Amino acid sequence: MPVVEEALSIDVDGTAVSAVYARPDHPVATLVLAHGAGAGMDHPFMTGFTAALNDDGVATLRFNFPYREAGRKFPDRPPVAIATWRGAMAAARERSTGEPVWAAGKSFGGRMASMAVAEGMPAAGLVYLGYPLHPPGKPEKLRDEHLYGVSVPMLFLQGTRDTFATGNLLDTVAARIGPSAEVQWVEGGDHSFAVAGRKRPADQIGAGLAEPVARFLRSHAPEGTGK
Repeated sequence: MPVVEEALSIDVDGTAVSAVYARPDHPVATLVLAHGAGAGMDHPFMTGFTAALNDDGVATLRFNFPYREAGRKFPDRPPVAIATWRGAMAAARERSTGEPVWAAGKSFGGRMASMAVAEGMPAAGLVYLGYPLHPPGKPEKLRDEHLYGVSVPMLFLQGTRDTFATGNLLDTVAARIGPSAEVQWVEGGDHSFAVAGRKRPADQIGAGLAEPVARFLRSHAPEGTGK
């Protein structure tokens, strides 16, 4: 039976943003998920990913950034995005019964999560679905400085054809971070994890990433809570 979703409203310094929370019985963890720059929380990639996580025993809370809520195209600046992240994590912790609460995001959403944690936002760990390590075609402009101050477990899921993380740059960054960072490559995947010659709808692509994420969460679950 599908896990029932609950619509929420989260206050971000006087601005309300939408969120959706889903909680299976006895979740091993809660994962809070932010969307990328070009799509909101209800994009099929996002809903497919969270539904598959719910089926695998992980509670989820996905949310919109204020710019998306207002119908604007240009992403919020980091201070606003980080404030939104703090509000979303607080909402998830209020609904937790003690399980770890993780932060995750697609591209821009994951980068903003990492910046929020680097600035002190509590999180059990971070999951990146296509980390935007540099702008396409500009590998010299790395967005990595803040990552080296983050000590929580980090999982980078990245397509091998992702133009936002070319060559071995991401492996080098992860090695510099240390053993808390793990990179898992999706063979042939682009920045949206689409694989050339393998046509799949976005919800199925998102759902396909749930298993390695749930496995990573379980591998870092407190003793007695992993399944």
